[in-house]
Amino acid sequence: MDYIKEQITQWLKEILVGGITSNLSGLFDSVNQRVGEISTQVGQTPQGWNSGVFNMIHNLSETVILPIAGLILAFVMTLELIQLIADKNNLHDVDTWMFFKWIFKTACAILIVTNTWNIVMGVFDVAQSVVNRASGVIVGNTSIDITSVTADLETRLMAMDLGPLFGLWFQSLFIGVTTWALSICIFIITYGRMIEIYLVTSVAPIPMATMTNREWGQMGQNYLRSLFALGFQAFLIIICVGIYAVLVQGIAAETDIIAAIWGCMGYTVLLCFTLFKTGSLAKSVFNAH
Repeated sequence: MDYIKEQITQWLKEILVGGITSNLSGLFDSVNQRVGEISTQVGQTPQGWNSGVFNMIHNLSETVILPIAGLILAFVMTLELIQLIADKNNLHDVDTWMFFKWIFKTACAILIVTNTWNIVMGVFDVAQSVVNRASGVIVGNTSIDITSVTADLETRLMAMDLGPLFGLWFQSLFIGVTTWALSICIFIITYGRMIEIYLVTSVAPIPMATMTNREWGQMGQNYLRSLFALGFQAFLIIICVGIYAVLVQGIAAETDIIAAIWGCMGYTVLLCFTLFKTGSLAKSVFNAH
C-alpha cells in the first residue's frame, strides 16, 4: 500500500514539476522585450516613429485644420481691433500707434499659424534630444534574469512536498498570465502616447491661431504646455525604466524561487503603475490642464 502511495505521489510530483518548469520557462521574455523597446519607442519623433501616419496627419492639418484656423484667426484679430478702438474712450482718444500695434500682432499671428507645424515638431525635436542623452546615461540592463535562481530547478522541486508543489504550480500559472497582461499594458502606454501625440498635433493650427489675443490666448498657451508635457513625458518614462533596471539587478542574488519571481512581478507592476502616472505628472509640471 505504501509503495502504491509513493508511486502516485512521485507521479503527481513529476506532473507538477513539469508544469512549473514549463510555466517558468521564458516567463519574463515578453516583459523583457517590451521594457527593452521603451527607450527606443519614446526616443523617436513623430516623423521617425511612423512616417506614413506622420504624413497623413501633416496633410490633414495643412488641408483641413489650417483653413479653419485662418477663419478663427480672422475673427480673433477683428475682435482685437474692436477692443483696441473701443478701449480708447469711445473713439474720442484714438492714436495711430494702436493700428501699427494691431498690424504687428496680426503679422505675428499669421507667422505663427503658417509655421505651426514647424513649431510643434521643434518641441518634439528638443524633447527627443533630451531623451536620447538621458537614455545613454541612466538606462542599464532592463532584462529580468532568474536563471541563477532556477539553477537545478527540477532537483530542488522534486525535493519539495506535494502540497507546496501544488501551490507553486498555481502561483507560476497566475504569474504567467499576469506577466502577459503587464506586457500588454506596457505596449498600450508606449504606443498610446505616440497616438496621442498624433491626435494633438493634428489640430495644432486652431489653438495656435489664438496666441496673440489677450482673452483667447490662454487656449494657445495651454496647448503649448500640453505639447511640452507630452514631449518631456518620454524623459520621465526613461527615468522610470532606469530605476526599474537598477531594482531588477538584485533579483539574481535571491535564492528563494518564489521570492525571486514575486519580486520580479512587484517591480514590473510598479513600472507599469509609474508609466501610467508619467502623463499626469508631466502635465502637472507644465501646468497643462
